[in-house]
Amino acid sequence: MANNGKIGVTTENIFPVIKQFLYSDHEIFLRELVANAVDATQKMKALSLCGEYKGEIGDISVKVELDEKEKTLKIIDEGIGMTEEEVDKYINQIAFSSAGEFLEKYKDQMGSIIGHFGLGFYSAFMVSEKVTIDTLSWKEGSAAVKWTCDGSPEYSMEASQKKDRGTVITLYLDKDSEEYAAKTRIRELLDKYCKFMPVPVIFGKKQEWKDGKYVDTDEDDVVNNIDPIWTKAPSDLKDEDYMTFYKALYPMDEEPLFHIHLNVDYPFNLTGVLYFPKIKEHTAILKNKIQLYCNQMFVTDHVDNIVPEFLTMLHGVIDSPDIPLNVSRSYLQSDSNVKKISTYITKKVADRLEQIFKEQREQLENKWDNIKFFIEYGMLTEEKFCERALNFALFKNTDGKYFGFEDYRKAIETSQTDKDKKVVYLYATDVEGQYPFIEAAKNKGYDVLLMDCDIDSHYINLLESKIADSRFARVDSDSVDKLIPQEEQVKPELSEDKKKELDELIKSALPEGNEYYVEARNLGETAEALVITQSEFMRRYREMSALGGGMNFYGQMPQSYNVLVNMENPLIQQIVESGDKESELLHQLADLALLSNGMLKGKALAEFISRSRKLLETK
Repeated sequence: MANNGKIGVTTENIFPVIKQFLYSDHEIFLRELVANAVDATQKMKALSLCGEYKGEIGDISVKVELDEKEKTLKIIDEGIGMTEEEVDKYINQIAFSSAGEFLEKYKDQMGSIIGHFGLGFYSAFMVSEKVTIDTLSWKEGSAAVKWTCDGSPEYSMEASQKKDRGTVITLYLDKDSEEYAAKTRIRELLDKYCKFMPVPVIFGKKQEWKDGKYVDTDEDDVVNNIDPIWTKAPSDLKDEDYMTFYKALYPMDEEPLFHIHLNVDYPFNLTGVLYFPKIKEHTAILKNKIQLYCNQMFVTDHVDNIVPEFLTMLHGVIDSPDIPLNVSRSYLQSDSNVKKISTYITKKVADRLEQIFKEQREQLENKWDNIKFFIEYGMLTEEKFCERALNFALFKNTDGKYFGFEDYRKAIETSQTDKDKKVVYLYATDVEGQYPFIEAAKNKGYDVLLMDCDIDSHYINLLESKIADSRFARVDSDSVDKLIPQEEQVKPELSEDKKKELDELIKSALPEGNEYYVEARNLGETAEALVITQSEFMRRYREMSALGGGMNFYGQMPQSYNVLVNMENPLIQQIVESGDKESELLHQLADLALLSNGMLKGKALAEFISRSRKLLETK
């Protein structure tokens, strides 16, 4: 049976090509070899079940054995094994027309390509100076064969003394790969890539603490769970099962808010469980928490080309044999199955949220603050999700009450419809900082929403385009009487010279560095003398620019404020008549307006306090 030959490739540098191609991801060799052993074992089980194999199936586990001293690693299975002809066909003949062409075509691809081009076994040479295969086929009358290769195209095949069905692959680790001669490193890789494979994977014995050290027991250490939660029917599971699985995946994380069980077999195969983590602000988001599996074999935790970006905030597992792993990233994004899978997952997420909105409204309200960033970001970035989310997204007002969009409009449209027949949604971003403006609005009978999410400036823009006949106005963007104008207001009649005098007078009491637009108003005798506001348009677009909204020129413009001068206030009338820019009363009123906006700080604040004491002492 002794046989020597060359591996069937068109170039003699196939092994350097493999090492170069997968250098940054060479740890996947163990995944590929264990996956091959699992496949062989699964095939053996299938042959037994269909009656083609009549004998005892025996041990169906895959064993990984490490000799740290000799620096050898073995992957052992009792699967279908191979005949000499099969070794020649599947090992000696590599389906390449040209390794050079292969590298050029798939130069951007990650390690998962290997198993899909018949190279799964050959990944062993990324870490080995020599590899042997000792195998005996399940077929009656087969002879055992041993294949040996030292990393060159030359190999040898000879008769083997192996008596048991299956395959033993032995890796003689090279000097550059001695890290894989450590038990902790192999255990780490098995836990990463093989912890849910469908056949028991054994790595040594379980240990116990005895006489001051860990010692092996007689019990095999099975490193994987062959029946993970996503392979089971949702009807067979309880909430505790989902929580237990989540803790196994993310032991250091807080409990998730909700979960979604994915299960579809047409027009593609997909199973999985996704979880909603608590998200309070975008800085707390941890992506790459969804693990992608292919038939329970870990592939990657970078799923940004498979699911929409906003869904990468979720945690959990997706398992699909229909996601192509052997093509470039650009092709992956345009693959029809990937697009269908992405659409399906988006729909399932929307279905689940709408179900909670309708059936468990209180639960949704209790958890809204932790998921609203996710919902808003999804609405901003995914049109189909946005259409669905309009039915289950919530508003929260400054009193802590929650409303669906339709219910909220009904609640405010009578009192908050302006002269142009638009319903005005008032909002605050900081309840404490904008308290005077919020109270003034409430005293007028208005309701004020709380919009304090990081991306709300973009979100508000979106809502104005989605909610018919609406506009949003921050509660401090104008005087309370002008936030929702019911009719045209009569402005004070001032000559151009008087307007210029008023402009210079008021600006003389305001800090430098900002732009101020002084406007005379008739707000009533008892209303505030000076009110400082920021234009809704300018402020909102500055915030959008700061978040990368594509309007950077707004962010480069100086801060601008509207200064509303109430010409009907007696104090203003007194100041205007005197025209005194040094008037303590003028500076006191200006500082009060600045203080209401949180704009009075440092030396100016100290001077205001000192002046206030003097004014009180004279009373």
